[in-house]
Amino acid sequence: MRQLPVPDPGTPPTRTATGYLWWLVRAHAPTVVGAILFAVVWSLAQALMPLAIGKAIDLGVMAKDTGALVLWTGALLALGVTQALAGIMRHRQTVQNWLGSAYRTMQLTVRQAARLGATLPKRMATGEVVSIGMSDIAHLGDSVDILARAAGALVGIVAVATIMLSTSWQLGLVVVIGVPLLTLAVTLLIRPLHKRQAAYREEQGALTTRAADIVTGLRVLRGVGGEAAFAARYRSESQQLRGAGVRVAKVDSLLEATQVLLPGIFVALVTWLGARLTVAGDITPGQLVAFYGYAVFLMMPLRTLTEAVNKITRGHVAARRVLGLFRLEPEIDDPATPAATPDPTVSELVDPESGLTVRPGQLTAVAAARPEEAAAIADRLGRYADSDAALDGVPLRQLTRATVRDLILVADNDARLFSGRLRDELDPRDQGDQKIGAALDAASAQDIVDALPDGLDAIVAERGREFSGGQQQRLRLTRALLADPPILVLVEPTSAVDAHTEARIAARLAGARNGRTTVVCTTSPLVLDRADRVAFVDGGRVVAEGTHRELLDRDPRYAATVTRGEDE
Repeated sequence: MRQLPVPDPGTPPTRTATGYLWWLVRAHAPTVVGAILFAVVWSLAQALMPLAIGKAIDLGVMAKDTGALVLWTGALLALGVTQALAGIMRHRQTVQNWLGSAYRTMQLTVRQAARLGATLPKRMATGEVVSIGMSDIAHLGDSVDILARAAGALVGIVAVATIMLSTSWQLGLVVVIGVPLLTLAVTLLIRPLHKRQAAYREEQGALTTRAADIVTGLRVLRGVGGEAAFAARYRSESQQLRGAGVRVAKVDSLLEATQVLLPGIFVALVTWLGARLTVAGDITPGQLVAFYGYAVFLMMPLRTLTEAVNKITRGHVAARRVLGLFRLEPEIDDPATPAATPDPTVSELVDPESGLTVRPGQLTAVAAARPEEAAAIADRLGRYADSDAALDGVPLRQLTRATVRDLILVADNDARLFSGRLRDELDPRDQGDQKIGAALDAASAQDIVDALPDGLDAIVAERGREFSGGQQQRLRLTRALLADPPILVLVEPTSAVDAHTEARIAARLAGARNGRTTVVCTTSPLVLDRADRVAFVDGGRVVAEGTHRELLDRDPRYAATVTRGEDE
């Protein structure tokens, strides 16, 4: 069994949905070809069974020839064993094709989401991304999975039509003409189904986004009394989605009924004609039984072909959605020729736009008159916004984003806690309890873990909703300290904690980052007093630098900012 996911999912074409589906097929060519071969053997074995039964009746039973009866009975047994073995192998290969296509698309989706970073939520709704990960990958897997059975169905129909034409041109002609007509009749329902599925998919993504917004902002909605209004809006949109689903179901149910009714009528027609030919003496009783078997057999490949049209159509819709994500480009991209990576332990990090210079190995605090100014500086230092920021004279835009992320970690209050074990959430690199304990102590978060019945093995709920805002902030700080990047940029890391906790964090932060470059964007006097150097930013520019106490004495604007105007 192939190991999934694959190490490298490859680079898909993004021009057309058909091109992407064909790329998935080519990416799994060995198992797709293998599945098709086994499906053809499986279908041919089943198609030849009526022939063996007919021969057994005519040459064995009617002629009272025991040897012929044993021979054709053995042939029937051999066909049954062949079909069983081929069916097992076909199913094994098609499952690999389904899983491979789904996993590959999921890997590409995750890779693209990581590549887009902060661009993704600006360009695509959350619900759309969730729908791609939950439903679209399944439809893509189905569209690759069905290819083998569709190929086997086509071969089976051709084999049966050839046998019937060679035995009775009248019945053979019915099959040759009837099968395309049945397929065409069913295909006529695919186009309206395609349109309604696309409309349903649009509304499903919008409703998922609405649900995510409501859950995320539930506390705010309760505070402003907006629960009822948003609940009413959600009910209205869910009813619209239900209506779209009913419209899809109407065409889908008609398609399902047609797939049963038309082949059933076709079988009845073939059986009636075969009976008349038998009475007229044109075919033998054994051939009549064989023709009935052929007619019954044809129901399966006909249904498989219509199923294939349906699944490939759904896959085409899904592929268009996936490519919509793949075509998005990040606001900040990598350079064609990256520069050499500077040594962050001895290099200054400079933001020319604000005039900030971060010295290596020091704890630098950035106190801004307006919080958004400090946040903008953090974005430039982490290359989340395009700028002339440079490390050791090398502009960050000349480094790949992966290199910048390895060198500089920006930890702000928009970061989320993910669901899962708290230990894994804080320490994904599994550095051990000792380092986790040291980071928890530095972030004054040990009490949070001690209060949990399972400690570090406790399960964190989605977005860490069981923790208060201050607890989440301390756990995020713990995670940032455990990451231990060469340069750490913290944005308001103590804004949600009480003064006593803030004092402990301020006292321990420098020790936890000893020898490492650290930038803290804050106006907390407790944190500023522990910094090696403070840069005061007003109007987007650094207007004063020094220690906290020096700036308090000589710059009234700084004093007013960090004391929040209490002295005025």
